[in-house]
Amino acid sequence: MARVAALPVLQTNVITLKGRPGKTGEHRAAWTQAFRAVRAETEKRAAPLRPEDQIIQSMPDASPAKWHRAHVTWFFEQFLVVPHDPSYKIFDERFPFLFNSYYVAAGPRHARPQRGLITRPNSEEVAAYRAHVDAAVERLIENISGPKAEEFFTVLEIGLHHEQQHQELLITDILHAFAQNPTNPVYDAKWRPPVARNAGGYADIPSGIHAIGHDGDGYCFDNEGPRHEVLLQPVRIARDLVTNAAWLEFMADGGYTTPSLWLSDGWNMREAEGWQAPGYWQMKDGAWFSMTLAGLKAVDPDAPVCHVNYYEADAFARWANKHLPTEAEWEVAARLGLLADADGIVWQWTRSAYLPYPAYRAAEGALGEYNGKFMINQMVLRGSSLATPAGHERVTYRNFFHPPARWQFSGVRLAEYV
Repeated sequence: MARVAALPVLQTNVITLKGRPGKTGEHRAAWTQAFRAVRAETEKRAAPLRPEDQIIQSMPDASPAKWHRAHVTWFFEQFLVVPHDPSYKIFDERFPFLFNSYYVAAGPRHARPQRGLITRPNSEEVAAYRAHVDAAVERLIENISGPKAEEFFTVLEIGLHHEQQHQELLITDILHAFAQNPTNPVYDAKWRPPVARNAGGYADIPSGIHAIGHDGDGYCFDNEGPRHEVLLQPVRIARDLVTNAAWLEFMADGGYTTPSLWLSDGWNMREAEGWQAPGYWQMKDGAWFSMTLAGLKAVDPDAPVCHVNYYEADAFARWANKHLPTEAEWEVAARLGLLADADGIVWQWTRSAYLPYPAYRAAEGALGEYNGKFMINQMVLRGSSLATPAGHERVTYRNFFHPPARWQFSGVRLAEYV
């Protein structure tokens, strides 16, 4: 399956060394190479956009492409360069206020819903900001030593994965903006939708006690641990993702007009928002089309359904006399190789609330705000999507969004209890 582009793989099990940090020239060169690859991928994804495209913010939950490019740069400047280079000069004293996101401990920040109002600094100034910080980071990679070196490389690794998250958001956010434009702009005319495998049927997940969560091999975000045991009941999980053809049957059978299929909050939002089909779908000359990265395209019945929210996914599962898997069921099935297209097509909703694992503790300081403070009123998605940078996915990854969100590349996999 083709992704948005040929993406570099950030293999942190290669560049992260036992007994960090790596002190040889070879190890430092590997860090530099990884840093450059990730930073270049962000610019590659922004390259098809015109300056006007980079300013737009189509809703409060999205951010302008220019802001994404600057924010990830601020992250490196704020948490990596400033603490480790006393001689460093802040590129622009106004930027920390503009490009901080939600790190309260790092200082005041510009209101998120107003990011699209910031026409200046322009895209060229953001590019200069990125180059300035890149040079400072690379100097530190080459020269840092002593007791703070380990902390430096730890934060560098976090920053690389943080930027990869924003690479995906850059794509989802610009697609949402383009979908509001009646001229149906094209991000990449050569983009083609993912082709799903058809494994067929359901697979039995062994019941009993299983361990889930990160096992310490390679990188993970703090919300992926600690590793712990869960008890699974006898359950079967669909090998394949739900397709557009199945979703069209759901729609034809009154899926969007039958209150008994919906959670109360979901039904109220369906009525308020007028949902009648997945996000970005529109009827044209009696046929369904969907806004994609290549512009408006006919809905492919065989492709996995995309841009559906938790409420829609839950209603579909109830209509199909199934349920959404828990995140534990999903992870165990993925570890056993039972899932076709677990990664690289759509994020898959689970029925699990985004909550801390047993014994979870957020880190101290501003970086501790990264995941822990969002563990309320959101649902977990598993897998990865066509916009996820290659190498960023892993079986323990816990994505999370509010139930109404459907501008992400989110889809559905079903399960049923035996």
